[in-house]
Amino acid sequence: MKGAAGLVGSPSLQAEDVLSARAGIAEVRWALLGAAPRRALRGALQGLLEKGAVLRACRVRRAKLKPGRKLTVHYDAWVRSGGTDLERSIVAIWDRGEGGVDPQARALEAEAVAEGLAAPFRGLFARLPEWNVSVLVSPLDPRFPQLIRLSNPRHVAAMLAGLLSEASAAGYRIRTIRYRPGERHVLRYEPSPAPVAPTRAVFAKLSRRDADVARAFRVATGVADRLDACGGGTRALRPLAAVAEDGVILFPEVSGPPLSELLCRHDGVTWHLQMAGRALRALHSGPASLAGALDGSDFATEVEAVRRASEHICALLPQTGAVITDTLERARSVYERLPPEAPTFTHGDFKADHLWVSGGGLTVLDFGSCAIGDPALDVGKFLADLRWWSSLSGRGSASVRGAFLESYRAEEARLLRARVYEALFLVVLAAHRVPLYHPGWAERTARLVQQAAALLGGLP
Repeated sequence: MKGAAGLVGSPSLQAEDVLSARAGIAEVRWALLGAAPRRALRGALQGLLEKGAVLRACRVRRAKLKPGRKLTVHYDAWVRSGGTDLERSIVAIWDRGEGGVDPQARALEAEAVAEGLAAPFRGLFARLPEWNVSVLVSPLDPRFPQLIRLSNPRHVAAMLAGLLSEASAAGYRIRTIRYRPGERHVLRYEPSPAPVAPTRAVFAKLSRRDADVARAFRVATGVADRLDACGGGTRALRPLAAVAEDGVILFPEVSGPPLSELLCRHDGVTWHLQMAGRALRALHSGPASLAGALDGSDFATEVEAVRRASEHICALLPQTGAVITDTLERARSVYERLPPEAPTFTHGDFKADHLWVSGGGLTVLDFGSCAIGDPALDVGKFLADLRWWSSLSGRGSASVRGAFLESYRAEEARLLRARVYEALFLVVLAAHRVPLYHPGWAERTARLVQQAAALLGGLP
């Protein structure tokens, strides 16, 4: 097969090639960067705009491939309207022809237009039948119909006025932080200038299931209580409220940079990593009430999640896929032979992006993955994360890993299990953090997967 660079502009490729059994990285990269698909997308978006509005730029932000089934591409679009440049989140979904006009999507689109939330778009949905592509514009999501009203400044002002006393006279500018149709959404509510307006923005996180909202609020509050009781300068972001009828949980804004930013610069992170280690240990040794009614998480479930996350690697890079398959099998074999321990509370997504340096300490974010499970999962995930950020800084990870582990004080059996998890999460990083549209995707992906295999190879 030709190199991907030579096929990006190839007129011989067709839409059906993208999800065919023979598709490789060249076909996927053509869908992401090829001239013909981009013209079709730009034409569809321009056709959705009001008269006088012009699409100025549309850039790929994220791509997720489910081989043979679906390719989901996230874009940031900039539109010039009325002398102002406006940014909007766009999603294009390539399918096998089963997509179409969803009646609920049309009803929600009409609601958004009537409320003035679509402007400068006159519509939020388009179907390109010749490409088997559906285009959605934020805030449209048929699976989250409440996203429309949660993007409505009038509804937001009324909702927050009923929950936050300082918000009673505030208006809000609404910005989309994360637009993942069918999955999750994050919105930022920035108070408009007013004498009595709150000084900090509010973030709204939409849950997939209404039942998750109340539980997420209890879990986040419990984590905040636990870290407050332990002291040490690390705290959890305490939620403001949960609104069951809107399926949303509200959080205050956090000042300061994420720890990942400091890790990239290798900028005075030792103290913060020591704080992170102590905080994670405090959560793992917390009372039984901290886990509450959380779901359980086991090793087999994590291995299956890694397998699903890496499906596109196995399809596009068969040799690297074979290494992943072997790595997962070896991980099972090694883990089963290591001494187990009783499950504890686990954060589930403990990583540098969820640790913010603020107020002279650390603030822990994001409690949507909390579960009862092996505490080695959190340790292994954080160690894999430290490898990633240290590699971007061009320096080794030994010192930052040492600072974290020294303060966490892991027992040897837990540390051995953590290294198995670290190998698993290195594969996940290859699947999630190396963009498909990056010119060095194959090489970077293969390198991370080989690191995972080597790490397991060094274990007994």
